[in-house]
Amino acid sequence: MTVMEQRGAYRPTPPPAWQPRTDPAPLLPDALPHRVLGTEAAAQIDPALLRRLHAELVRGRRYNVQATALTKQGRLAVYPSSTGQEACEVAAALVLEERDWLFPSYRDTLAAVARGLDPVQALTLLRGDWHTGYDPHEHRIAPLCTPLATQLPHAVGLAHAARLKGDDVVALALVGDGGTSEGDFHEALNFAAVWQAPVVFLVQNNGFAISVPLAKQTAAPSLAHKAVGYGMPGRLVDGNDAAAVHQVLSEAIAHARAGGGPTLVEAVTYRIDAHTNADDATRYRGDSEVETWRRHDPIVLLERELTERGLLDEAALQAVRDDAETMAADLRERMNMDPVLDPMDLFAHVYAQPTTQLLEQESQLRAGLDAEADGSHGAGPHGPEGAGR
Repeated sequence: MTVMEQRGAYRPTPPPAWQPRTDPAPLLPDALPHRVLGTEAAAQIDPALLRRLHAELVRGRRYNVQATALTKQGRLAVYPSSTGQEACEVAAALVLEERDWLFPSYRDTLAAVARGLDPVQALTLLRGDWHTGYDPHEHRIAPLCTPLATQLPHAVGLAHAARLKGDDVVALALVGDGGTSEGDFHEALNFAAVWQAPVVFLVQNNGFAISVPLAKQTAAPSLAHKAVGYGMPGRLVDGNDAAAVHQVLSEAIAHARAGGGPTLVEAVTYRIDAHTNADDATRYRGDSEVETWRRHDPIVLLERELTERGLLDEAALQAVRDDAETMAADLRERMNMDPVLDPMDLFAHVYAQPTTQLLEQESQLRAGLDAEADGSHGAGPHGPEGAGR
Protein backbone atom coordinates (compact mmCIF):
# COMPACT_ATOMS: atom_id res chain seq x y z
CA MET A 1 0.00 0.00 0.00
CA THR A 2 1.35 3.39 -0.97
CA VAL A 3 1.10 6.50 1.16
CA MET A 4 -1.59 7.90 -1.13
CA GLU A 5 -3.64 4.69 -0.76
CA GLN A 6 -3.76 4.89 3.03
CA ARG A 7 -7.02 5.81 4.66
CA GLY A 8 -7.32 9.52 5.31
CA ALA A 9 -4.42 10.42 3.00
CA TYR A 10 -4.46 13.83 1.33
CA ARG A 11 -5.74 13.62 -2.22
CA PRO A 12 -5.31 16.80 -4.30
CA THR A 13 -8.29 17.84 -6.36
CA PRO A 14 -7.86 18.78 -10.01
CA PRO A 15 -6.71 22.40 -10.29
CA PRO A 16 -9.00 25.06 -11.75
CA ALA A 17 -8.31 26.42 -15.20
CA TRP A 18 -4.84 27.95 -15.03
CA GLN A 19 -4.58 31.72 -15.09
CA PRO A 20 -1.38 33.76 -14.80
CA ARG A 21 -1.03 35.49 -11.45
CA THR A 22 0.29 38.57 -13.21
CA ASP A 23 -0.28 39.78 -16.74
CA PRO A 24 3.21 39.56 -18.23
CA ALA A 25 2.62 42.08 -21.03
CA PRO A 26 3.10 45.29 -18.94
CA LEU A 27 6.27 43.82 -17.42
CA LEU A 28 8.02 43.16 -20.72
CA PRO A 29 10.72 45.63 -21.85
CA ASP A 30 10.57 47.42 -25.17
CA ALA A 31 12.06 45.62 -28.15
CA LEU A 32 14.76 48.29 -28.54
CA PRO A 33 16.67 50.26 -25.89
CA HIS A 34 14.98 53.52 -24.98
CA ARG A 35 16.74 56.60 -26.39
CA VAL A 36 16.32 60.36 -25.95
CA LEU A 37 19.35 62.14 -27.43
CA GLY A 38 19.02 62.66 -31.14
CA THR A 39 15.25 62.18 -31.04
CA GLU A 40 12.29 64.55 -30.75
CA ALA A 41 11.99 63.59 -27.07
CA ALA A 42 15.23 65.44 -26.30
CA ALA A 43 13.45 68.79 -26.71
CA GLN A 44 11.33 67.95 -23.65
CA ILE A 45 14.33 67.52 -21.35
CA ASP A 46 15.21 70.44 -19.06
CA PRO A 47 18.30 72.19 -20.52
CA ALA A 48 19.68 72.66 -17.01
CA LEU A 49 19.58 68.90 -16.47
CA LEU A 50 21.37 68.28 -19.77
CA ARG A 51 24.12 70.72 -18.80
CA ARG A 52 24.44 69.11 -15.37
CA LEU A 53 24.68 65.65 -16.91
CA HIS A 54 27.33 66.88 -19.34
CA ALA A 55 29.45 68.50 -16.65
CA GLU A 56 29.36 65.34 -14.54
CA LEU A 57 30.23 63.18 -17.56
CA VAL A 58 33.30 65.28 -18.34
CA ARG A 59 34.39 65.22 -14.70
CA GLY A 60 33.75 61.49 -14.59
CA ARG A 61 35.86 60.78 -17.65
CA ARG A 62 38.74 62.81 -16.22
CA TYR A 63 38.33 61.02 -12.90
CA ASN A 64 38.60 57.63 -14.63
CA VAL A 65 41.72 58.70 -16.53
CA GLN A 66 43.39 60.06 -13.39
CA ALA A 67 42.54 57.04 -11.26
CA THR A 68 43.88 54.71 -13.96
CA ALA A 69 47.14 56.71 -14.00
CA LEU A 70 47.39 56.38 -10.21
CA THR A 71 47.41 52.58 -10.51
CA LYS A 72 50.37 52.79 -12.89
CA GLN A 73 52.17 54.99 -10.37
CA GLY A 74 51.59 52.48 -7.58
CA ARG A 75 49.21 54.74 -5.67
CA LEU A 76 46.26 52.38 -6.17
CA ALA A 77 46.33 48.61 -5.84
CA VAL A 78 43.69 48.24 -8.55
CA TYR A 79 41.18 50.38 -10.42
CA PRO A 80 38.19 49.09 -12.39
CA SER A 81 37.60 51.92 -14.86
CA SER A 82 34.08 52.91 -15.91
CA THR A 83 35.20 54.78 -19.03
CA GLY A 84 32.41 54.45 -21.56
CA GLN A 85 29.85 53.78 -18.83
CA GLU A 86 29.82 57.27 -17.31
CA ALA A 87 26.23 57.96 -18.39
CA CYS A 88 24.97 55.10 -16.22
CA GLU A 89 27.07 56.16 -13.24
CA VAL A 90 26.14 59.83 -13.35
CA ALA A 91 22.44 59.25 -13.98
CA ALA A 92 22.29 56.79 -11.08
CA ALA A 93 23.72 59.41 -8.73
CA LEU A 94 21.55 62.29 -9.89
CA VAL A 95 18.15 60.55 -9.77
CA LEU A 96 18.32 59.89 -6.04
CA GLU A 97 17.02 62.13 -3.29
CA GLU A 98 19.33 62.82 -0.37
CA ARG A 99 17.41 60.37 1.83
CA ASP A 100 17.74 57.52 -0.69
CA TRP A 101 20.50 54.90 -0.72
CA LEU A 102 22.99 53.92 -3.42
CA PHE A 103 24.40 50.38 -3.44
CA PRO A 104 27.46 50.36 -5.74
CA SER A 105 29.68 47.59 -7.02
CA TYR A 106 33.47 47.87 -7.17
CA ARG A 107 33.29 49.59 -10.61
CA ASP A 108 30.92 52.31 -9.40
CA THR A 109 33.30 54.73 -7.69
CA LEU A 110 32.25 57.39 -10.18
CA ALA A 111 28.60 57.04 -9.14
CA ALA A 112 29.66 57.60 -5.53
CA VAL A 113 31.70 60.68 -6.48
CA ALA A 114 28.85 62.09 -8.57
CA ARG A 115 26.60 61.68 -5.52
CA GLY A 116 28.95 63.95 -3.59
CA LEU A 117 31.53 61.63 -2.05
CA ASP A 118 35.11 62.94 -1.76
CA PRO A 119 37.08 61.40 -4.69
CA VAL A 120 39.90 60.35 -2.35
CA GLN A 121 37.48 58.63 0.02
CA ALA A 122 35.97 56.78 -2.93
CA LEU A 123 39.40 55.33 -3.75
CA THR A 124 40.48 54.45 -0.22
CA LEU A 125 39.38 50.82 -0.45
CA LEU A 126 41.10 50.41 -3.82
CA ARG A 127 44.42 51.64 -2.46
CA GLY A 128 44.45 48.74 -0.01
CA ASP A 129 43.07 50.33 3.15
CA TRP A 130 41.12 48.10 5.52
CA HIS A 131 37.88 50.07 5.58
CA THR A 132 35.61 51.51 2.95
CA GLY A 133 37.00 55.03 3.34
CA TYR A 134 33.75 56.81 4.20
CA ASP A 135 30.76 56.68 6.52
CA PRO A 136 27.95 54.91 4.60
CA HIS A 137 25.25 56.39 6.81
CA GLU A 138 26.48 59.95 6.31
CA HIS A 139 26.46 59.72 2.52
CA ARG A 140 23.71 57.10 2.05
CA ILE A 141 26.19 55.09 -0.02
CA ALA A 142 26.79 51.45 0.89
CA PRO A 143 30.43 50.26 0.84
CA LEU A 144 31.85 49.54 -2.61
CA CYS A 145 31.08 45.86 -3.10
CA THR A 146 33.86 43.64 -4.45
CA PRO A 147 32.06 40.26 -4.26
CA LEU A 148 29.74 40.03 -7.25
CA ALA A 149 26.07 40.92 -6.60
CA THR A 150 26.14 40.57 -2.80
CA GLN A 151 25.06 44.22 -2.53
CA LEU A 152 21.71 43.41 -4.15
CA PRO A 153 20.15 41.51 -1.22
CA HIS A 154 21.51 44.23 1.08
CA ALA A 155 19.67 46.87 -0.96
CA VAL A 156 16.45 44.86 -0.80
CA GLY A 157 16.77 44.42 2.94
CA LEU A 158 17.34 48.12 3.55
CA ALA A 159 14.47 49.13 1.26
CA HIS A 160 12.08 46.63 2.85
CA ALA A 161 13.06 47.74 6.35
CA ALA A 162 12.56 51.39 5.40
CA ARG A 163 9.06 50.66 4.14
CA LEU A 164 8.17 48.75 7.32
CA LYS A 165 9.33 51.77 9.35
CA GLY A 166 7.34 54.15 7.17
CA ASP A 167 10.44 55.92 5.85
CA ASP A 168 10.20 57.43 2.37
CA VAL A 169 13.38 55.80 1.09
CA VAL A 170 14.28 54.10 -2.20
CA ALA A 171 17.39 51.98 -2.76
CA LEU A 172 19.18 51.92 -6.12
CA ALA A 173 21.45 48.91 -6.60
CA LEU A 174 24.07 48.77 -9.36
CA VAL A 175 25.41 45.55 -10.85
CA GLY A 176 27.19 44.43 -13.99
CA ASP A 177 26.01 41.83 -16.49
CA GLY A 178 28.35 39.31 -14.89
CA GLY A 179 26.61 39.79 -11.56
CA THR A 180 23.31 38.61 -13.04
CA SER A 181 24.81 35.11 -13.23
CA GLU A 182 25.18 34.99 -9.44
CA GLY A 183 22.65 33.46 -7.07
CA ASP A 184 22.47 36.72 -5.12
CA PHE A 185 20.87 38.35 -8.18
CA HIS A 186 18.06 35.77 -8.21
CA GLU A 187 17.50 35.96 -4.46
CA ALA A 188 17.43 39.76 -4.40
CA LEU A 189 14.95 40.10 -7.27
CA ASN A 190 12.71 37.36 -5.90
CA PHE A 191 12.52 38.87 -2.41
CA ALA A 192 12.11 42.40 -3.80
CA ALA A 193 9.14 41.40 -5.95
CA VAL A 194 7.43 39.30 -3.27
CA TRP A 195 7.82 42.06 -0.70
CA GLN A 196 7.17 44.84 -3.23
CA ALA A 197 10.24 46.55 -1.83
CA PRO A 198 11.05 50.11 -2.98
CA VAL A 199 14.25 49.18 -4.80
CA VAL A 200 15.53 49.66 -8.35
CA PHE A 201 18.12 47.37 -9.93
CA LEU A 202 20.37 48.91 -12.60
CA VAL A 203 22.28 46.37 -14.65
CA GLN A 204 25.15 47.98 -16.55
CA ASN A 205 25.50 45.53 -19.41
CA ASN A 206 28.98 46.43 -20.66
CA GLY A 207 29.34 43.32 -22.80
CA PHE A 208 31.74 41.23 -20.73
CA ALA A 209 32.00 39.59 -17.32
CA ILE A 210 35.77 40.08 -17.26
CA SER A 211 36.48 38.05 -20.41
CA VAL A 212 33.17 36.19 -20.76
CA PRO A 213 30.79 37.71 -23.32
CA LEU A 214 27.10 38.02 -22.51
CA ALA A 215 26.17 35.34 -25.07
CA LYS A 216 27.98 32.77 -22.91
CA GLN A 217 26.12 33.87 -19.77
CA THR A 218 22.50 33.85 -20.86
CA ALA A 219 20.22 32.93 -23.77
CA ALA A 220 17.54 35.42 -22.69
CA PRO A 221 16.42 38.03 -25.27
CA SER A 222 17.82 40.66 -22.92
CA LEU A 223 18.69 40.88 -19.24
CA ALA A 224 15.67 43.14 -18.81
CA HIS A 225 13.45 40.21 -19.83
CA LYS A 226 14.51 38.41 -16.65
CA ALA A 227 12.32 40.82 -14.69
CA VAL A 228 9.14 39.11 -15.89
CA GLY A 229 10.10 35.85 -14.22
CA TYR A 230 10.17 37.62 -10.87
CA GLY A 231 7.01 39.64 -11.39
CA MET A 232 8.46 43.11 -11.83
CA PRO A 233 8.74 45.50 -14.80
CA GLY A 234 11.81 45.30 -17.00
CA ARG A 235 13.17 48.34 -18.81
CA LEU A 236 15.77 48.43 -21.58
CA VAL A 237 17.70 51.66 -22.14
CA ASP A 238 20.65 52.93 -24.16
CA GLY A 239 23.27 53.11 -21.42
CA ASN A 240 25.35 55.70 -23.32
CA ASP A 241 22.42 58.11 -23.56
CA ALA A 242 22.65 60.01 -20.27
CA ALA A 243 19.27 61.68 -20.71
CA ALA A 244 17.55 58.36 -21.44
CA VAL A 245 19.13 56.59 -18.46
CA HIS A 246 18.15 59.47 -16.20
CA GLN A 247 14.59 59.41 -17.52
CA VAL A 248 14.11 55.65 -17.15
CA LEU A 249 15.66 55.56 -13.68
CA SER A 250 13.57 58.57 -12.60
CA GLU A 251 10.40 56.73 -13.62
CA ALA A 252 11.51 53.57 -11.83
CA ILE A 253 12.39 55.50 -8.66
CA ALA A 254 9.02 57.28 -8.71
CA HIS A 255 7.27 53.94 -9.24
CA ALA A 256 9.05 52.43 -6.23
CA ARG A 257 8.46 55.47 -4.02
CA ALA A 258 4.75 55.39 -4.77
CA GLY A 259 4.51 51.79 -3.55
CA GLY A 260 4.64 50.13 -6.96
CA GLY A 261 7.52 47.84 -6.08
CA PRO A 262 10.85 47.12 -7.80
CA THR A 263 12.01 47.57 -11.38
CA LEU A 264 14.88 45.93 -13.26
CA VAL A 265 16.61 48.32 -15.67
CA GLU A 266 19.18 47.07 -18.17
CA ALA A 267 21.45 49.77 -19.58
CA VAL A 268 23.22 48.62 -22.73
CA THR A 269 26.69 50.17 -22.63
CA TYR A 270 30.32 49.18 -23.18
CA ARG A 271 33.49 48.96 -21.13
CA ILE A 272 36.08 50.83 -23.21
CA ASP A 273 38.98 50.11 -20.88
CA ALA A 274 40.11 46.70 -19.66
CA HIS A 275 38.31 45.01 -16.77
CA THR A 276 41.00 46.36 -14.42
CA ASN A 277 44.63 47.39 -14.77
CA ALA A 278 45.51 43.70 -14.32
CA ASP A 279 43.47 42.60 -17.35
CA ASP A 280 44.54 42.25 -21.00
CA ALA A 281 41.32 42.88 -22.93
CA THR A 282 42.98 42.30 -26.31
CA ARG A 283 42.89 38.56 -25.59
CA TYR A 284 39.11 38.39 -25.88
CA ARG A 285 37.95 41.34 -28.03
CA GLY A 286 39.15 43.17 -31.11
CA ASP A 287 40.10 46.80 -31.62
CA SER A 288 37.37 47.27 -34.24
CA GLU A 289 34.70 46.45 -31.68
CA VAL A 290 36.08 49.01 -29.24
CA GLU A 291 36.31 51.68 -31.96
CA THR A 292 32.68 51.08 -32.94
CA TRP A 293 31.61 51.84 -29.40
CA ARG A 294 33.87 54.88 -29.20
CA ARG A 295 31.68 56.42 -31.89
CA HIS A 296 28.77 56.03 -29.49
CA ASP A 297 30.63 57.76 -26.65
CA PRO A 298 28.23 59.20 -24.01
CA ILE A 299 30.09 62.53 -23.87
CA VAL A 300 30.06 62.93 -27.66
CA LEU A 301 26.33 62.15 -27.82
CA LEU A 302 25.44 64.74 -25.20
CA GLU A 303 27.80 67.43 -26.51
CA ARG A 304 26.30 67.02 -29.97
CA GLU A 305 22.79 67.51 -28.57
CA LEU A 306 23.77 70.55 -26.52
CA THR A 307 25.73 72.17 -29.35
CA GLU A 308 23.03 71.67 -31.98
CA ARG A 309 20.44 73.23 -29.66
CA GLY A 310 22.69 76.18 -28.82
CA LEU A 311 22.98 75.14 -25.17
CA LEU A 312 26.75 74.75 -25.13
CA ASP A 313 29.38 77.07 -26.60
CA GLU A 314 33.17 76.82 -26.58
CA ALA A 315 33.55 78.99 -23.48
CA ALA A 316 31.12 76.88 -21.47
CA LEU A 317 32.78 73.69 -22.68
CA GLN A 318 36.20 74.96 -21.65
CA ALA A 319 34.88 75.92 -18.22
CA VAL A 320 33.61 72.36 -17.72
CA ARG A 321 36.95 70.91 -18.80
CA ASP A 322 38.86 73.31 -16.53
CA ASP A 323 36.73 72.24 -13.57
CA ALA A 324 37.49 68.60 -14.36
CA GLU A 325 41.23 69.35 -14.50
CA THR A 326 41.06 71.10 -11.13
CA MET A 327 39.38 68.03 -9.64
CA ALA A 328 42.02 65.72 -11.17
CA ALA A 329 44.91 67.87 -9.90
CA ASP A 330 43.48 67.86 -6.37
CA LEU A 331 42.94 64.10 -6.52
CA ARG A 332 46.49 63.55 -7.79
CA GLU A 333 48.03 65.75 -5.09
CA ARG A 334 46.17 64.15 -2.21
CA MET A 335 46.66 60.60 -3.45
CA ASN A 336 50.40 61.21 -3.67
CA MET A 337 50.48 61.86 0.09
CA ASP A 338 51.29 58.77 2.11
CA PRO A 339 48.41 57.96 4.48
CA VAL A 340 49.02 57.78 8.21
CA LEU A 341 48.33 54.18 9.23
CA ASP A 342 47.82 52.85 12.75
CA PRO A 343 48.39 49.07 12.98
CA MET A 344 46.09 48.94 16.02
CA ASP A 345 43.19 49.74 13.70
CA LEU A 346 43.31 46.05 12.78
CA PHE A 347 41.27 45.40 15.91
CA ALA A 348 38.80 48.26 15.59
CA HIS A 349 35.20 47.54 14.60
CA VAL A 350 35.69 43.77 14.40
CA TYR A 351 33.24 43.02 17.22
CA ALA A 352 31.08 45.27 19.37
CA GLN A 353 32.58 43.42 22.35
CA PRO A 354 36.10 42.14 21.51
CA THR A 355 36.65 38.44 22.09
CA THR A 356 39.28 37.13 24.51
CA GLN A 357 41.40 35.93 21.59
CA LEU A 358 41.18 39.31 19.87
CA LEU A 359 42.21 41.13 23.03
CA GLU A 360 45.15 38.77 23.41
CA GLN A 361 46.27 39.42 19.83
CA GLU A 362 45.86 43.16 20.33
CA SER A 363 48.03 43.02 23.43
CA GLN A 364 50.73 41.07 21.61
CA LEU A 365 50.83 43.54 18.73
CA ARG A 366 50.94 46.52 21.07
CA ALA A 367 53.84 44.98 23.00
CA GLY A 368 55.72 44.35 19.77
CA LEU A 369 55.17 47.90 18.55
CA ASP A 370 56.26 49.34 21.90
CA ALA A 371 59.41 47.22 21.83
CA GLU A 372 60.18 48.34 18.29
CA ALA A 373 59.66 51.98 19.27
CA ASP A 374 62.10 51.53 22.14
CA GLY A 375 64.68 50.14 19.74
CA SER A 376 64.88 46.86 21.64
CA HIS A 377 63.12 44.63 19.10
CA GLY A 378 65.55 42.02 17.88
CA ALA A 379 68.55 43.78 19.46
CA GLY A 380 71.46 41.77 20.81
CA PRO A 381 74.93 42.47 22.17
CA HIS A 382 76.12 43.33 18.70
CA GLY A 383 73.10 45.41 17.63
CA PRO A 384 70.26 43.90 15.60
CA GLU A 385 69.75 40.17 16.12
CA GLY A 386 72.22 38.13 14.16
CA ALA A 387 74.63 40.98 13.48
CA GLY A 388 78.30 40.09 13.82
CA ARG A 389 77.66 36.36 13.97
